[in-house]
Amino acid sequence: MSYAYNPPDAPLEVLFQDDQVLVVSKPAGLLSVPGKGEDKADCLIARLRVIYPEVLLVHRLDTDTSGVMVFAMNKAAQAALGQQFERRQTKKVYIARLWGILEPREGQVDLPLIVDWPNRPRQHVNHETGRPAQTDWRVVKYSPPEAKQPETRVRLMPLTGRSHQLRVHMAELGHPILGDPLYATGAAMAYPRLMLHAESLRFRHPESEKSLTFSAPCPF
Repeated sequence: MSYAYNPPDAPLEVLFQDDQVLVVSKPAGLLSVPGKGEDKADCLIARLRVIYPEVLLVHRLDTDTSGVMVFAMNKAAQAALGQQFERRQTKKVYIARLWGILEPREGQVDLPLIVDWPNRPRQHVNHETGRPAQTDWRVVKYSPPEAKQPETRVRLMPLTGRSHQLRVHMAELGHPILGDPLYATGAAMAYPRLMLHAESLRFRHPESEKSLTFSAPCPF
């Protein structure tokens, strides 16, 4: 599959900043970190470093996913935040639009994932060698009965943080995320962007240990 990286010319959207953390809303279409090759040097952390030279990576969002990301402002904060992600002490909530009508209204996907080597960057379910991956879902609303193409708006709460986890899990349910260039097929791909947005993120402040939650409104 040919891929042309065309990052958006969008202003930085800072949600919160102090001497420990920087919380921003990433636009869809922008890499979190540089990709391979000079044509993929433009990315969120590079743009942030123009203003905050000390900023450090904690986690990533897929290029096509928008929403809340937290960065660290020093090594100690990076280590503390990284540990929270590793120990599943953060809470991430995503909004997605799915192909078709997902039922029941809530549930959990528990399917182990691993990279699909011949088809990288695709991931796939593998019950022998895959790493554990769990995603809770809750339906927000269904499209009206008269809609030409039925779809479901859901909130997705990943309990693990595997690459492409939400995208693969929804596709495995038979309800791929709309606009997904890797896991949707046919008409489900024909959308202007991947309909996946990191709506909110909760973590403990690395210095005060106070629980903080940051949200970014869903753009679709």
